[in-house]
Amino acid sequence: MFDFISNSLHKIGNYSITTKSIITLIHATKLTNPRETLTLRHLLIVLILYLHFKIPNMDSLPININVSPLFYVKNPDGSKLGRKIVTHSIQLIHKLGFESFTIKKLGVAIGSPESSIYRYFESKQMILLYLIYWYWSWIEYRMVYALNNLGSPTLKLKTAIRILTESIEEDSSFSHINEILLDRIIMTEAVKAYTINQINKDTEKSHFTVYKRVVERVSQLVTTINPKFKYPHMLISTVIEGSHQQRFFAENFPSLTDVNKGTDYITNFYTQLVLNDIEIK
Repeated sequence: MFDFISNSLHKIGNYSITTKSIITLIHATKLTNPRETLTLRHLLIVLILYLHFKIPNMDSLPININVSPLFYVKNPDGSKLGRKIVTHSIQLIHKLGFESFTIKKLGVAIGSPESSIYRYFESKQMILLYLIYWYWSWIEYRMVYALNNLGSPTLKLKTAIRILTESIEEDSSFSHINEILLDRIIMTEAVKAYTINQINKDTEKSHFTVYKRVVERVSQLVTTINPKFKYPHMLISTVIEGSHQQRFFAENFPSLTDVNKGTDYITNFYTQLVLNDIEIK
């Protein structure tokens, strides 16, 4: 039973436990012994009630995105200075581009010596990797929450594609992160992280962990709908990278796209592409 809980929490993703994630566990609970299943569900319901009585406004609690410690020396989310470093890193990388972004310029922007930044990150490359990991963990969190309690696999797939392809809006749950600017960085700078030679193999593997998990989640929806489809991972990774490229084109080279303002053409296009490709009419 406890192994089930541990595995389920791992599948939920890199964010803190809330009422919503406990509800996800309740719906996912299917043990071999029906009596154990019922008992575990009762325990989880009691836990929700306890949390609500203990903390009346449970849904307003802050959500924490947990980033692998391979990407930082000291967790920036644990201090005001660390969050300030992350905030201004996003602003400067978006404004200057990754090549022109330096630790020295970041120090000037936050009004702190470079040495204070190196207490959190060993290089500007690790800052970029941290931001990429955070972004995909946030996307995964949004996806798990949105898909919770959706019954139809096709509806789940359409919802997942929308989350992967839609224009990003700021999330008030993370006041120190400008998700709109971070999304622009993912579109224009993330590919450079794939070719950073200074990082070790463990860091490189961890960097791709959440991204691969997002692709895997959606690929499983594809094979649930059509178990004979041979290329689910290729299809979903193409959707992700292609939608980023199309949004970049829409902002900078509109003649290369068919996007019109006020219409979510990119999401519509990729939803139609996926459903047609897996032969769902």
